[in-house]
Amino acid sequence: MSSDGQYEQQVVWTVVGTDIGPLLLAATRDGLVNVVFHAADAVRDRALDRLAARLGTEPVEAPGSPLLAEAIRQVEDYLTGARHDFDLPLDWSLISGFNRQVLRELALGVPYGTVVGYGDLADRVGQPGAAQAVGAAMGANPLPVVVPCHRVVERDGGIGGFGGGLETKRKLLALEGVLPEPLF
Repeated sequence: MSSDGQYEQQVVWTVVGTDIGPLLLAATRDGLVNVVFHAADAVRDRALDRLAARLGTEPVEAPGSPLLAEAIRQVEDYLTGARHDFDLPLDWSLISGFNRQVLRELALGVPYGTVVGYGDLADRVGQPGAAQAVGAAMGANPLPVVVPCHRVVERDGGIGGFGGGLETKRKLLALEGVLPEPLF
C-alpha cells in the first residue's frame, strides 16, 4: 500500500483462545495481516502498538468483522484437524523482500503434513546457502500458523526454532501427523 493511503487503512483485531494459547488475529481491508502467539495482555498490547506504528493507524477491536470471523473459523477448524489449508486473503505489507519471497513459497509450496528444511527452502527461492536467512525470515513471519513456519525444520532432523515456542511447534507438527503427539 502506498504511504499516501495509509491514513485510510483500517486495522481490526481480536484475541482468540486456542489449545496453543491466546492468538491475536489482525486484519486490514486487504486481508489477514498479523497472527501473534501468547497474546495475553502485555504481548497483545505490544503487538497492537507495533501494528499502529507500522501501519499508521490505531487498531480497532472488532471480532465480528467478516474477515476476522472467517479467520477465527478457519484457525479453529485447523487446530481441531478439520481444515488442512487456509483460504484467506493475506496482507503481506508487514514483510518485504527476501523474507516475503520465502514466506510466499512456504505458504504455497509446503502442504499440510509435510516439512521442509531451511536450506531446501532457500534453494526453492533461488538462494542456495541462505539457510540462516530463511531462519530469520521464519522468525519475522507476521502470519504464523496461517503461513506455516512450523513446517520448517533442520536438515539433521532437529525441530529448529519457533517464535511461538518449541512446545507450540511440536503441537502443530503433531496435529499435522509429522511428529508423535507430545507427552505433555
